[in-house]
Amino acid sequence: MNRETGGKANRDTGPEPRDAGSAAPAELAEQAAADGQQRAAADRPEWSPADTLELALAELEPPAPADAEGRALAELPPKSPANSFRRTPAEPGTQDPAGRAEQTPRSFIPAFRLPALPFQGIAADPRLPIWITRGLMAIAAAAAATIWQDWRLGLTAAALVVIVDIIYRSRTTSVIPAAVRATSAQRRTRRRLALLKGAGYVALNARAIPGSDSVIDHLVIGPPGVFAVDSERWDRRLPVHAATAGRLYHGPFSQEQRLDHAQWEAGQATILLSAALGDRVRVRPAMAIYGPTIPWTVATLRGVDVFAGRRLRRYFRRKARERDVPRLDAGQISLIHAAAARALPPAR
Repeated sequence: MNRETGGKANRDTGPEPRDAGSAAPAELAEQAAADGQQRAAADRPEWSPADTLELALAELEPPAPADAEGRALAELPPKSPANSFRRTPAEPGTQDPAGRAEQTPRSFIPAFRLPALPFQGIAADPRLPIWITRGLMAIAAAAAATIWQDWRLGLTAAALVVIVDIIYRSRTTSVIPAAVRATSAQRRTRRRLALLKGAGYVALNARAIPGSDSVIDHLVIGPPGVFAVDSERWDRRLPVHAATAGRLYHGPFSQEQRLDHAQWEAGQATILLSAALGDRVRVRPAMAIYGPTIPWTVATLRGVDVFAGRRLRRYFRRKARERDVPRLDAGQISLIHAAAARALPPAR
């Protein structure tokens, strides 16, 4: 009885310890492996709800796409627009409890995109300064009327200021394109040329050169000849000076391209007028500058006569006194004027 009880206890508690010298090597190896498994089981942490959730999410991971569409979507880069919404195909053959074939479930993962600002393009609108000025005037009128009477009168005053400003700007703002609109320099030159009509001068203003985007500001025809005058308005804070080789500078900026362009416009006018008249007519380039002080009366730079805009009439009177230039009579001036009107259309 005691022998059976002792054997049962030995089976429950494991093998009876033996002396290391009497145990066989194979038995020692089995005992070491069993002890290692017991220690690993003791060190393993208990199963937690977080582990259950992680396992469930791993099981919901979409399988590898088997069709051509799925492979194409899988090969797209992570930030591709077409990859913003991805369809997760279901395993074929699955059915619901009612026996109907389950439709392919879709898993939509929207891509994160920054929302567009509603007033993003207002800062670049060229009318923004007008709107700001109009708003400030309306606020000032509303504040003054509110202090004087009440808020109703202030609101009415603000509305009246806005309406009056809109009507005023609609009548004073030109709808002519900027490329054709006369600048302040061109308007000043036109006024000065109008004073020369009594001396036999006629002018065609803002004449386009066919086949190009260039516009001759003023084509002046008078007793000394034909001139293509370019009106320029520069920053008066920067000085104007001439350097060697006929170079013109406005501050540190070279105006060589402006001189070359004025020379080119006069050359094109020469070709067009000569073709229209059947006789060679020379058109001389000139440049009238407004704004900065010009330290000379007239300077010829790269073939262009450069002078201050306020000296325009003096320039033409000086040209009329030159003896080496053939003079034009009234009939020739009228003929050239008519040919120029046909050859050089108005700028549009």
